[in-house]
Amino acid sequence: MSRTGALPRMGLALALGIVVALASASALAVSPEKISAVEAAQNVTLGPRPLFLIQDMDEGTQRERQLKETLMRCAAGTEQWQRRDFSIGHRGAAMQFPEHTRESYLAAAQMGAGIVECDVTFTEDKALVCRHSQCDLHATTNILETELADQCSVPPAFDPETGALTNAEAIQCCTSDITVSEFKSLEGRMDGVNTEASSLAGYLDGTPGWRTDLYATRGTLMTHAESIELFRSLGVRMTPELKAPGVPMPFDGMSQADYAQKMIDEYKDAGVAAEDVFPQSFNLDDVRYWIDNAPEFAGQAVYLDGRYDDETFDHRDPASWSPSMDELAEQGVKILAPPMWMLLEARPEAGENEERIVPSVYAERAKTAGLELIAWTFERSGPLSEDGEWYHQSVDAVVDNEGDKLLVLDVLAKDVGIMGLFSDWPATVTLYDNCLDPEPAT
Repeated sequence: MSRTGALPRMGLALALGIVVALASASALAVSPEKISAVEAAQNVTLGPRPLFLIQDMDEGTQRERQLKETLMRCAAGTEQWQRRDFSIGHRGAAMQFPEHTRESYLAAAQMGAGIVECDVTFTEDKALVCRHSQCDLHATTNILETELADQCSVPPAFDPETGALTNAEAIQCCTSDITVSEFKSLEGRMDGVNTEASSLAGYLDGTPGWRTDLYATRGTLMTHAESIELFRSLGVRMTPELKAPGVPMPFDGMSQADYAQKMIDEYKDAGVAAEDVFPQSFNLDDVRYWIDNAPEFAGQAVYLDGRYDDETFDHRDPASWSPSMDELAEQGVKILAPPMWMLLEARPEAGENEERIVPSVYAERAKTAGLELIAWTFERSGPLSEDGEWYHQSVDAVVDNEGDKLLVLDVLAKDVGIMGLFSDWPATVTLYDNCLDPEPAT
């Protein structure tokens, strides 16, 4: 057939194609149902970071080689990732998203976190809101760029002649300084300030270099009740942490017990099953309050062990633990949650067929006492090529690159036997649990 004879048919085909395209576009334009971000987040996607970490793993021991091969094969062969309770979104996905924002929570769910955290504190009018600390608004929101800065406990001060910021180290803005409606008017930002700055712009330019401001263009703050509604719509379980008040208690007639009860009541009011809630606190009295006054929630109450700040406490010396593991169990504590490093010890002299990282005596005693363990916080450190990262301090001698954290994860999961791991980037933990425990117990 000649080229001239083909032209009419090509034109007809082109015209039909345009008609079909226009019809499809029209159908989309008038579609009565829009897909929400919550619906989209049900499709678990992990992104490139887990594979980057797998590639970066050492191969110095038999265990490391086997783990790397297992994870690589799993990453190559898995078409659909499943959400896992073992993967806990710490403040959402706080490595790259402003913490405790709707956007951060959605990212955590999209990365397969089966449990997501709202740290709970309160406003001036005693509304419960999601913030890591009652007095961190200056570092985690845009409050200093708004008129609400004047209401801060310690607002920024400036030299009257030069205009230079004079109190960068002292600035403090608390949720209890403002009402819940004022709180909701703010936007979340990446946690970090420069306390040596002499200008407000310099002060706010404090995001660590290993994080990013790429997703900090929007950060929707949430009340505790709103987080419950969001988490339930996402189909994830919930782990609220009752934060230590930054103001004297009672506060405007609200006692510590009232505060602890108020948090639980918001789950009851929303009709959330107790089995879907893991209430946490660093204050053992809060946990004991729930044991005595909210027994249906007490079975999953988590005692966050912060005794590392006590000079008399040594996680390697059981004689320094007060209460002991057995005493915690006797008081009704079921779940204990220390930082990761308290559960591990390094063996830098280990050979190729030996273990470079092993469970600590703290971990062993906790398991012997019948306590379940949750660890924190994975993916919250700077580059592990730089020694001295807080969350890996007990294994610093054998952890020296980013991929080594997967060996840490493997030891925590298999040898220590933790039931869950908080992470600032849940995708990595989700991949690991899908690969190493393909059919987890309910």
